[in-house]
Amino acid sequence: ADQGAKAVENAGGVIEMHHGSHAEKVVYINLVENKTLEPDEDDQRFIVDGWAAGKFGLDVPKFLIAAAATVEMLGGPKKAKIVIPSISPAQIAEALQGRGWDAEIVTDASMAGQLVDVRPEGILKCVDGRGSDNTRMGGPKMPGGIYAIAHNRGVTSIEGLKQITKEVASKGHVPSVHGDHSSDMLGCGFFKLWVTGRFDDMGYPRPQFDADQGAKAVENAGGVIEMHHGSHAEKVVYINLVENKTLEPDEDDQRFIVDGWAAGKFGLDVPKFLIAAAATVEMLGGPKKAKIVIPSISPAQIAEALQGRGWDAEIVTDASMAGQLVDVRPEGILKCVDGRGSDNTRMGGPKMPGGIYAIAHNRGVTSIEGLKQITKEVASKGHVPSVHGDHSSDMLGCGFFKLWVTGRFDDMGYPRPQFDADQGAKA
Repeated sequence: ADQGAKAVENAGGVIEMHHGSHAEKVVYINLVENKTLEPDEDDQRFIVDGWAAGKFGLDVPKFLIAAAATVEMLGGPKKAKIVIPSISPAQIAEALQGRGWDAEIVTDASMAGQLVDVRPEGILKCVDGRGSDNTRMGGPKMPGGIYAIAHNRGVTSIEGLKQITKEVASKGHVPSVHGDHSSDMLGCGFFKLWVTGRFDDMGYPRPQFDADQGAKAVENAGGVIEMHHGSHAEKVVYINLVENKTLEPDEDDQRFIVDGWAAGKFGLDVPKFLIAAAATVEMLGGPKKAKIVIPSISPAQIAEALQGRGWDAEIVTDASMAGQLVDVRPEGILKCVDGRGSDNTRMGGPKMPGGIYAIAHNRGVTSIEGLKQITKEVASKGHVPSVHGDHSSDMLGCGFFKLWVTGRFDDMGYPRPQFDADQGAKA
């Protein structure tokens, strides 16, 4: 524990110290992206931000099983509330069907070879399925690129657009907008609909800039201008809800690609975002056929797996958690799920067992050097990395790390760390 703590600290992470005794009454498994709950030492709860496992490319079922096993081995409550977005994939499909669409739900497993990891060098680009001069692939897709963010938030000024461009970059993506070879910057159908008032009856104010001014502002603020070519021939709309994954356009087999998870990342009104995306396709004469891509493990399956381990598990929506779920903040530490009091004042970060130790554990990373690299990776993705101890056991006060280093996960196939708690914290 000491070695681990030193390693994290040396790589730029934070060491948190907890106090008091464990008295958690419930485990919250939060699947609402870029939201978290905060610990309350007077009303303790374990908080597991399941969405964060996807952000770091972890094996999500293994992550959740390890989290449940940790609570069990520490004698915690076998009672879970699984928090999900208020709008479900089934509701999205139903809403589209109500608009006359053919809509089906498919899992990421059925999309093997098509879904790819989002890459930081890939541009956050339009959903447009045509060919492009862009070679920086692997970024998320939203209608009009970053215009979708401005549109959803009601941002209509050049200055506001520049701020969004910088925000997108700060969150690890390359901001972009596009035109095409026949209409220049008005070649983006989404922007053309917006600037000509086709969204007026949906309550969206028009931008106070034209297509050329918008593109210039994005470029001046550090963004990229993409140019499409060819005619639209999309056959299907993919609405992808698998976090940090995307599909890539293929001009010879066109499809619209809407990364719905990205709306959550930027704090957008997700139902409005999806309705606007559907309306865009309709107004552009596109195909009213959608495939809604979801993770292979569903909230119902998580609840069923926990119930199979003897847990009381229920699914609740984010709407029922009003006042408790808060936006994740970049200054908040990525911290342990531990519900006790703490010397940390940098709240608002995601929660994972043992803080960043959860990432190393899931990936089988056992070296000090590997832990340092994870510390830097977490920082590069917009969070403050941390591990913790407590006031009675120093750096072995993290129950998750203690279970890991003493071999309690051996029978689950997790190799033990090659460092102690102090070394890990220092790293």
